[in-house]
Parts: sequence; structure tokens; C-alpha cells
Amino acid sequence: MIPRLTLLSAALLLMAEVSNLQSAEISPRSDHSSTNNVYLIDLPTTLQLAGAQNLDIQIARQRLAEARANYQAALWQFFPWIGAGVTYRRHDNLIQNVEGKILDVDKDSYSVGPSLIGQLDLGEAIYRKLAAHQTLKASDYALESQRQDAILAAAQAYLDLLKAAGSITAAREALSLSTNYSGQLEQAVDAGIAFKGDLLRVRGQTERNLLTLRQAQEQETLAVARLAQLLHLDPLLTLMVRETDLVPVTIVDTNATMETLVLQARASRPELKQSRALVQAAQQANKGAVYGPLIPSLGAQIFAGGLGGGKDGDPDRFGASQDYQFTVGWRIGPGGLFDKPRIQTTEARLQIARLGETKLQDEIARQVSEGFTRTQSLRDQMAAAQRAVGQAQETVRLTEQRKEFAVGAVLETIQGQQDLTRARLDLITIIAEHNKAQYALAKAIGELSAPERHTSH
Repeated sequence: MIPRLTLLSAALLLMAEVSNLQSAEISPRSDHSSTNNVYLIDLPTTLQLAGAQNLDIQIARQRLAEARANYQAALWQFFPWIGAGVTYRRHDNLIQNVEGKILDVDKDSYSVGPSLIGQLDLGEAIYRKLAAHQTLKASDYALESQRQDAILAAAQAYLDLLKAAGSITAAREALSLSTNYSGQLEQAVDAGIAFKGDLLRVRGQTERNLLTLRQAQEQETLAVARLAQLLHLDPLLTLMVRETDLVPVTIVDTNATMETLVLQARASRPELKQSRALVQAAQQANKGAVYGPLIPSLGAQIFAGGLGGGKDGDPDRFGASQDYQFTVGWRIGPGGLFDKPRIQTTEARLQIARLGETKLQDEIARQVSEGFTRTQSLRDQMAAAQRAVGQAQETVRLTEQRKEFAVGAVLETIQGQQDLTRARLDLITIIAEHNKAQYALAKAIGELSAPERHTSH
């Protein structure tokens, strides 16, 4: 029987709806109870695992944690630090007093108590805090961008696996047809009513079908390995798709104009938001180099404890002691006023960030254009491939009828089966590529993590 391409349920949701998904688990395949390494998987499970276990996402999360810690460290620069301890001082022999006389003195002293010490480069602290805040925002957008990259890669890898599974099904059916036909011809040759050369032709076609099947099995194994890597699963795990039907889905409506999609991408892509935040961080760093040194640095040192000591050999004396010191000043030179190299460095970094943003905008426009064009082209190719499958099916049916009346030609039958197999494999490939292009276009316009419904054609 020639399987019909059935439509999948419109219930396939994008990864952004993962929070609303039921807890999807990879369940063991019931007909493989003898092994623990074979599991069924579907698209929602794939997308859920991509968001939870992908190593690149975990790395991005740690970078966000690092940026958050750096921002907190920038806030702590506004606070003084407190120290507590004991200080012992001793002097022997000559010393000069405040009147300039040289004296021979032996003395010691010790102090006990807390000290509050603060040195605040106010201008630099303000702009460093502002820059750290923008860097934190950029890291947050980078995490979202990495999550979308992981979702896209996982979805496309799953579609490759689904394509391989569909190709295996089509190849097996072609192999079954040619094998059955070969058996019929072998009986006819033995009976002396068929030409042996025709049998050899059919056997040759059977071997080609077997080759196609083996190649499809190879692609399935490679697709499983890639998907397991992206989902950070055991490399020895064998993944099998729950359903082998591959149907076209629509994530992005291509009836919209490309200009509209480009504008949407520039407003939604987390990479652009990350780039803008990095530009803001570079601007704050530049302001810190230009204007920060104009703001004075503040310093304070306070000691409140006890002081003891005296002349060598005399009884110690101990009592309360307090010291206070406050400073206001400006730094001139490196790291302060008139530090031209530092200003030039921050200006260059700012220009690099701005040029990077412009380059990214051009890249995103190219991605949208490429995805839009590819999706429309594959949609048209899919319609042609579906018609080709229908025509090939009808050709095989008519050929079978001719065989029933003993007027069928072997080459005609082989050609019909070849055309049908080729048309099926072409359709499977085109549908898989169309669905991958839909995901790529959704990623290009920044909608891959938004709650969306996948609708089938």
C-alpha cells in the first residue's frame, strides 16, 4: 500500500510555549523492552529539552550570572570598607622631635579597635555602575539569543531525523515492491514465459533500492547523534521519532511583505537588543573617561578604639583614642584628568560597538530576505512535488493493471516504481526543508520564542 501523507495535528507549539506544555518525558519504546537505550521523541519534547539541557544555553546563563555579579560589585564601590585589628609599634634609639632636636628614645605603643576606610572615585564609580547595568542587560539578551539558537538547531535536527525516518519508510516500500516483482519474474522465468534479462533488470533495481535504504539509515544514525549532542543526551542513546509522517507547517505567514518582516526583526531580535545595550555600555565607559575625572574623589578614614604604650620600661598606659581624616581631590594624569589615551581608547570601543550594530542590522536583513525567499520557493516546490507523487502513483497503478492483462513491460514497471520512489523522497526532503526554513524565518524575525501556533498546510 502507498501511504498517504497525512496532516499532523495543529497542536505542535513553538518552544516559547514550553511553560504551558505538559511535562513531556522521553518514554521508552514499548516494543524495545529488552533495552534501555531506545526512546521515542517528538518535536515538543525536543524543544523542551533544548531549552533545559543545551550546553550553550547553560554557558550563557553563567555569563549572565557573571554580569550580574559584576554589576553588584560596581554598586559596592560606593560603600567604605571596615577593618578591625591590633597594631603594635616600637621605636629604639634616635628620633627627631617636632622642634627638630635629635633624641635617644625607646618607646612602644599599640592600638586596638575598628577602622572605617573609604576611598571613592566618585566619577568613575558612577559611570562604571551605569556601564555594568548595560552589560547586564546585554547578557540577558544574549541568553535569549542563545536560547533561540538552540531551539532552531534542535528543531532542524529533529526535522532531519524525521526526514530520514520518512526516507527509510519510502525506501523500504520501494524495496518491497521491487522484491515482490523480482519474485514474480523469477517464477515466470522458471516457467519459461519471461526473459531472464528482465529478471536481472529488476534485481538490479532491487539492489539500488537496498542502497537507497542503507543511505537513509545512515542519515538517520547521523541525525540521532547530532540531536543527542544538541540536547546534551547520552551519546549511546537511540532516539526514534514518535510519528514518521512529515507534513508542512506554517509558523510565519509569508503573505506579509519582506519590508514588514525586516522591520519586525529589527524591533524583536534579541541580538540587536544586546548590541544596543553594548553600545550604551561603551557610551557610559566613554563618558566615564571624559567626565568622570571632573568629579572629585572622596576619602575618609576613621579610627575609634584604644591606644596604649609609653617609654621603654615604664608601665603601659591605655585609653580611648580617635582619629579622623577626610579628603577631597582630583586625579591628574593617567586614569584622571587629561588622560587622552584612555579617552581615545573608549571612543574607539564606542565606534566599534556602533559599527557592530550596523553590521548586525545588515546581517539580520539578509537572514530575513533569505528565509522569506527560501520559504516561498519551497512552498511552490512542495506543490509541484505533491503533484509528481500523485502522477507517479497513478502511473504505477496503470502499470499494475497492464500487468494483470499480461501486456505490461518490465522496463515500464521499473521506471514507474523508480519515479514513484524518487517523487516520494523528493517530497519528503522538500517538506523537511520547508519546515526548517519556516523555523529559520521565525528566528530571523525574532519570533521563535513567542507563543505561536504551528498550522499545517
